[in-house]
Amino acid sequence: MGHGGGGAMSGELVEHVFLPAFADDDLARLADSAVLPLLGGRVAFSTDSFVVRPLFFPGGSIGDLAVNGTVNDLAMSGAEPLFLSAAFILEEGTDVTKVGAVAQRLGEAAERAGVRVVTGDTKVVETGHGDGVYVNTAGVGVVPEGVDLRPDRARPGDVVIVSGDIGVHGVAIMSVREGLQFGAEVESDCQPLHRLVSAMLDVTRDLHVLRDPTRGGVATALNEIARASGVGVEVVERSLPIPEVVANACAFLGLDPLQVANEGKLLAFVDRDHADEVLAAMRAHPAGAGSAVIGECVEAHPGMVAATTGFGASRVVDLPLGEQLPRIC
Repeated sequence: MGHGGGGAMSGELVEHVFLPAFADDDLARLADSAVLPLLGGRVAFSTDSFVVRPLFFPGGSIGDLAVNGTVNDLAMSGAEPLFLSAAFILEEGTDVTKVGAVAQRLGEAAERAGVRVVTGDTKVVETGHGDGVYVNTAGVGVVPEGVDLRPDRARPGDVVIVSGDIGVHGVAIMSVREGLQFGAEVESDCQPLHRLVSAMLDVTRDLHVLRDPTRGGVATALNEIARASGVGVEVVERSLPIPEVVANACAFLGLDPLQVANEGKLLAFVDRDHADEVLAAMRAHPAGAGSAVIGECVEAHPGMVAATTGFGASRVVDLPLGEQLPRIC
């Protein structure tokens, strides 16, 4: 299970098993989607699989995740998502009405995001060899001219912005799965982000890096970008938008909010000259109303992420080893 958590064990699996097996330069960039030349332009292409438990949770469902997760991976390359595939792996004995509800939610999410589900597949496995419904989606989108968003483009002096409250999705899943109460209902932040990205690109096409901090949370995303770009990243803990209910839940469960998954937030690495305008554009959009500057890129400690605590001390923000909250997407 640790190899599926988005942390250090996941990175080792990708580095030592998959990258050597496939040996492709575009794949080796380890971006959220591959940007490829096609017919004189560029397309982004991404795929993702969804195994969340439970299938329905406050603020979303596996159907919503299947659309928004892939749409957001395309958006992190600056692409306008156009088409999706949807493949369902069903466990024998699963109630068909439940499958229908998942499919309905997936279709509604696609309509809200403005993408078309144009191909798909269905497989059924024996009882005990699945968990009701798994979904795989692949997506294709078009990348505008002049956009070059890659994990290795962060530079010293870049401002790091997050588009809103973090840790909400992971806590929402845990609360309903384990029947825990944290003083208020927590709803997942599951939502599409491509329109927010479009508003940011209207300010400047020269955004450096975008990343949606899903599995492994903000900590994993920042570490991956720091290592890919060879820069240090410094964040200020007091600037992190962590809702009180998430902070309380993480304290109760012994979790670091920086390592808890999100499904409707993005991290942006932006040149300081454009940071104020980009931040204003993000805050003017419903998906980025809670956007905040949380840190910057520095020349010191390249490849590492550090956080300034509320007491003025500094701590290393490392990759989680394995999976804190399994099956959250």
